[in-house]
This record gives sequence, C-alpha cells and structure tokens, in this order.
Amino acid sequence: MLSVIIPTKGVEQPAVATLAALVPGAAAGVIAEVLLVDRTGNGVIERVADVAGCRFLKFEGTRAAALAAGARAARSPWLMFLHAGAVLDSGWIDETTQFIQNVSLSGRPRAGVFRYARSPYTNTRIRDAFKFVGRMITGPSAEQGLLIARDHYERLGGHGVDSRRPETRLLRQLGRASRTQLRSRIMVVA
Repeated sequence: MLSVIIPTKGVEQPAVATLAALVPGAAAGVIAEVLLVDRTGNGVIERVADVAGCRFLKFEGTRAAALAAGARAARSPWLMFLHAGAVLDSGWIDETTQFIQNVSLSGRPRAGVFRYARSPYTNTRIRDAFKFVGRMITGPSAEQGLLIARDHYERLGGHGVDSRRPETRLLRQLGRASRTQLRSRIMVVA
C-alpha cells in the first residue's frame, strides 16, 4: 500500500527513531516497504537497514536527486517521505489509511502532510516561535513529511533534481487546494 522513503546522513540514531515509529504501521499492513537512502556511504545506515529489514539505497549526489531516486525505486502506489529523526504519533496508521481510501475514491489528487509538534524534550528558543509563525504564513515545512500518490507525484515532476530546496518546491507546487494537513502529529527528534 505505502512505500516510506527516508533520506539519511549516515547517522544511526535519527534513522532508528523514525523506523521504531513505523513498526506498528508495518505490522498493520499499511507499510509495504521502507527505503533508507544514504548519501554518505559510511556503512552505518546499510547496517541499520539490514537489521531493520528495510531496503537500502546508496546514492551519491544532491538531496533532491536522492529523494527522486528513492521514489523511483519504491514499489508501492503511495509514497511517504520522512526526514530521519521524524517520529509519528500513534494515530497515524488509521488516519493514513482513511486518507488514502478517501483520495482513491474521490478521484481528486491530494497529498497529506502531518501536523508539526515540537519535541517536549527540547528547549524552546525564539527561533522556534519564528518557525511556527512561518509555518502559519507559508504553509507546512519539509519536516512535516509528505504522503502522496505516486502518479500525482510524477505528474508534479517529483523532487526537482536541480532544485536547491526540492521538498519546499514540491509542497508549494501542491498548493493549499490539493494539500491536506492531517491530524496526526510528527515530531523531529534530531
């Protein structure tokens, strides 16, 4: 049903935190595969993928090209892009399933982003307040993840390989009309 693509930077802890949050989704049959796309080549993420039963994709190039390569390698009709260190709350499974069913039945292409939640273990800084206001004005950030049908992703041109901020560009291309903010929260722990 769903392929999860997680670009990594060769660091184990954030990737493991994200994978741990995805285990219930895999057990429920929502997640068909998880792809860890690593650009460092230090072997750490390859070992994590092996232990966790994920697919590993070594990639040299820009983040945009890595995201696009992960999407091409994915096998499912739905794609979920998450940052390493992003942890979804427990309600994401039911909501994601309902969202996919509703979009499939409606025939209208839509994408979903998760509701941003600040980690309760981090100190609040003035920068966090500016980020909050920025999200209210400009829309969601790439840290909030993206849930999108493969055919819709391809129609939009995916993550532009030449783009400097490919995730932000894709979210802007979606626009408010074809983007839904899901109720499930996402925290970035790293």
